[in-house]
Amino acid sequence: MKKVIKTENAPAPIGPYNQAILAHDTLYISGQIAIDPKTGQVVNDSLEEETLQVLENLKAVLEAAGLSFKNIVKTSIFLSDMDYFSKVNEIYGNYFEGEFPARETLAVKTLPKNVNVEISAIAVKF
Repeated sequence: MKKVIKTENAPAPIGPYNQAILAHDTLYISGQIAIDPKTGQVVNDSLEEETLQVLENLKAVLEAAGLSFKNIVKTSIFLSDMDYFSKVNEIYGNYFEGEFPARETLAVKTLPKNVNVEISAIAVKF
């Protein structure tokens, strides 16, 4: 079973992909960047606001699938500069209760729309 997950509460894809795919009990969430779904504009006034928008977009996709941050088993964080690690890490940690998921964090040369943070995730229905 494969189901496309879509929500207007997260930004529409900017390429040939979906916000998420539910395959059996596993949700694969595409990388979320700091696009405000209401305006379509990138939120980048500060690293903190950008990170919060990314996580809120991730939350909206999870909720569209009937899941929450508790269901996430793996995330991938992409940063435009590894100097952003501690601030992003601090904000990221506030979205989880109890056990944290597995994770990797990478610095990359550029990200879509020249944002500083992108996060993708895998979640499982328990």
